[in-house]
Amino acid sequence: MSGPSASLLYAATISVPSVFREKPSDEITQKKAHHVPSGGFDNPWPSWRNFTPWSIISALISRRLSGNSKLPDTTPPTVPVQTPQFLSERKSSTKLRATWLGHACYYVEFPSGLCVLFDPVFEDRCSPFSFIGPKRYTPQPCRIADIPIIDAVVISHNHYDHLSHPTVTEIAERHPQAHFFVPLGNKAWFSKNGIQQCTELDWWDDIEFTLTPQKPYSDNIDSAKSFSTVNSSVSSSSPNESAITARISCLPCQHISARTPFDKAHTLWSSWAVTSSDTSVYFAGDTGYRAVPKSSDGQDDYSDAWAHLPRCPAFAQIGEYRGPFDLGLIPIGAYFPRFIMSPMHANPRDAVEIFRETRCKRALGMHWGTWVLTNEAVLEPPQLLNEALRFHGIDESKFEVCDIGESREYDKEK
Repeated sequence: MSGPSASLLYAATISVPSVFREKPSDEITQKKAHHVPSGGFDNPWPSWRNFTPWSIISALISRRLSGNSKLPDTTPPTVPVQTPQFLSERKSSTKLRATWLGHACYYVEFPSGLCVLFDPVFEDRCSPFSFIGPKRYTPQPCRIADIPIIDAVVISHNHYDHLSHPTVTEIAERHPQAHFFVPLGNKAWFSKNGIQQCTELDWWDDIEFTLTPQKPYSDNIDSAKSFSTVNSSVSSSSPNESAITARISCLPCQHISARTPFDKAHTLWSSWAVTSSDTSVYFAGDTGYRAVPKSSDGQDDYSDAWAHLPRCPAFAQIGEYRGPFDLGLIPIGAYFPRFIMSPMHANPRDAVEIFRETRCKRALGMHWGTWVLTNEAVLEPPQLLNEALRFHGIDESKFEVCDIGESREYDKEK
């Protein structure tokens, strides 16, 4: 595992793009229909079905009592876990590099030198408590201390399997230059927890993120204290490196937010796009695609009988206005039972539709293989993913899964 080294400082700045990209002209987007007038947020599409926490709990209890709900077997072996091999230097590869660190966490190293961490959670449990809640059945592949460079941390929403207080505070301590990007309404939580380098965005907002090289770290180690946004854990071959620029876009998805039983939808949820130089990555976050009714339970909900169900229009809009993408990071797990989970969690068939509509050239699956959140077998998501790809005649190498801790590298496709 590559450890951190330090030789060159980078100062980060956030700015409004000089050239604004178009956004959809439909009424839902233009009027920001996802903003609730009385406060909070909503999914403004027919593809969404609202619920209360009690309705989900009661449905799950009912299934358990009737014998229709069984927890999946997590007896090893399940998902292989590797020790990650991170790049020790910026710009040491001309390839786009993505490393899966479990569940929805990916560490992405861009050819430009930009290093982005998506939805990091490094605890054993995804829960507000350390002693109860879903526990990992696959071990952590590494520690935060093992990651050499973190320029940006991108958060999709505030559920505990995507936003962890111990994780983000340790990142802020070890990488004080790292900047956090969050959906609208989440910045206050970061400020409350002592993290000031945080930018919150609404759907279809874009910002420019620039890393400017400063003097070599070894020349003046105390100089790091004068930059609140300086990376002191970066290795670079030359003090004459050019600036690293990126455009970060907050984009829609179909989900919900809550940290307690009393703050449902108080903060926004989102997917994200990050583009640096000419390389672009789409991070779908946590999302549903269609709301499947209970009457479809046990059936193929993509059969003709259910073809009328509305599909979330946001992904086709993302593909049209922000695509194509060199790589998509798309959820494929935590989907069963479908009539409960489908509004907020994509299954593999949904994931392939999202892949196609967002115009991703390649994709890697996520949101599986780490915690038992729902009832599908732990190894079912990749099996159903391959079936969905074959159904559409898509080469299985275009949308894959990898081992936890494994890195995949991609050349630029035309």
